[in-house]
Amino acid sequence: DRLMTFPPVTVICLCYNQSRFVEEAIRSVLEQTYPNVQLLVVDDASTDGSVTVIGDMVATHPGIEFFPLARNVGNCKAFNHALRHAAGDYIIDLAADDILLPDRISRGVSALQHEGDTFGVNFTDADWIAEDGAHLHRHSERFPHTAVPQGNIYEQLISRYFICSPTMMFRRSVIEALGGYDEDLAYEDFDFWIRSARNFNYCYTPEVMVRKRVVKNSLSRKQFTFFSP
Repeated sequence: DRLMTFPPVTVICLCYNQSRFVEEAIRSVLEQTYPNVQLLVVDDASTDGSVTVIGDMVATHPGIEFFPLARNVGNCKAFNHALRHAAGDYIIDLAADDILLPDRISRGVSALQHEGDTFGVNFTDADWIAEDGAHLHRHSERFPHTAVPQGNIYEQLISRYFICSPTMMFRRSVIEALGGYDEDLAYEDFDFWIRSARNFNYCYTPEVMVRKRVVKNSLSRKQFTFFSP
């Protein structure tokens, strides 16, 4: 059965005022080499025309499931909203200003299948890019492959930063065990890492699979703040 060979993967693309970038993010999902991808796009009440850009993409790619939220609820709540519609065995949380490379999903599924059920999260190297797409640096220039831990990384996570968050792909069972993202937080990464690493192993793919865009005043720069609507 093809679906047994290619278990479904859900990409949740979260957009908030990223009209300049969201089309490229969506295209990076549509251009995946992996054959069984569900794309859910959530717009968190953007005010910059993002909804129109996404709507145009949906018109030409009706397989995209689009959730335009009527009011701004924050990153974590918007993600959880889409998660309720996710059919995938694996999940990727894609910010609308980041880009997946074409093999990201296939490499992630392959890595997690190879490692087995105790491994819940795959993460990779990344290229950091500027707003205009220009290359800034490679994540591994600062965090060399040989220094990146795998397996039970809980204690390492508490003591230092080394994961480029947009590169994560996780089993659906991980996010279900956590009960979704913590909706009291504006941004979820560190909370997700700490809670998930207690019970699940992590595996690392030492290749660039994602382009992480550095955008002035983006949500990811406010990682440890609480959400206040």
